[in-house]
Amino acid sequence: MSHEMLTREIGRSGIRASAIGLGTWAIGGWMWGGTDEAQSIEAIQASIDEGVSLIDTAPAYGQGVAEEIVGKAIKGRRDQVVLATKCGLVWHTQRGNHFFDYDGKPVHRYLGKDAIIYEVEQSLKRLGTDVIDHYITHWQDPTTPVAETMEALETLKTQGKIRSIGASNTSPDDVKAYMAAGQLDAIQEEYSMVKRDIETTLVPLCRQNNVSVLSYSSLALGLLTGKIGPERTFEGDDQRKDNPRFSIENRQKVAQLMEVIAPIAEAHQATKAQVVIAWTLQQPGITFSLCGARNPGQAAENARAGRLRLTAAEIDIIGKAAAVHLTELAA
Repeated sequence: MSHEMLTREIGRSGIRASAIGLGTWAIGGWMWGGTDEAQSIEAIQASIDEGVSLIDTAPAYGQGVAEEIVGKAIKGRRDQVVLATKCGLVWHTQRGNHFFDYDGKPVHRYLGKDAIIYEVEQSLKRLGTDVIDHYITHWQDPTTPVAETMEALETLKTQGKIRSIGASNTSPDDVKAYMAAGQLDAIQEEYSMVKRDIETTLVPLCRQNNVSVLSYSSLALGLLTGKIGPERTFEGDDQRKDNPRFSIENRQKVAQLMEVIAPIAEAHQATKAQVVIAWTLQQPGITFSLCGARNPGQAAENARAGRLRLTAAEIDIIGKAAAVHLTELAA
């Protein structure tokens, strides 16, 4: 695995970043059974040391906690980082569309101009920077026209506060509306061996229009690491506890897929998780893979997947095995 870190461009922005990105949802602690700040900072720094430049966070991850931790971790290393954060999940106002409650407080999906302009300043402060490289609408707001949202984002770009625009958790209609209203550089969507629906819906649209795809949950919340066996239990507010995707039966199916992946991993002196991430990055139209890590070991392991190049034959073998073992996976 002696290759260079794979880098790719974010849409038409001219910004290049490592194809492996560090996702910081777990670092925020929310829905992951709490956070350890010192470990999280080490995980972010280990990622950067291994050549990961793309760091993806959001205000919603622990209501500012993840952004603040990222800010501390990149202090003095800002120039090595392509920083992505989000807007549109708000708790400072109750405009828009009620989404969920956090610690008894309502969180709304709201992408009105007033909120975006407020939110970007909060994020810049928490991140300790004066520019966000990639600014993403986190969830779509049915109450605000995309044209208004895009106008606010294009204004921030003109002001130099953000450098490129993305949208997350979108439909093809959303993407078309964004493209009609301005320059959309990327979408961020859930994509993995166990969740491939965007291959037929969003990916073709993005490929035609030079919009990047940042995939999240490439390891399916850890299900595809090869480390979560049928015997593992989950505690506290860990979202995997009652998740049908983590049923014993599903974990047995994943274990069968891992038996096919194991010799390929061995041939590359890689881990099974690294092979899964490399496979994801070599799927047509999937530009970046965001991988979560909560400690330096996980961070370094994920990063090194960006140095792994699978052969066409290996991709084919894995794809066929995934089709056999994962098609019936309970969502």
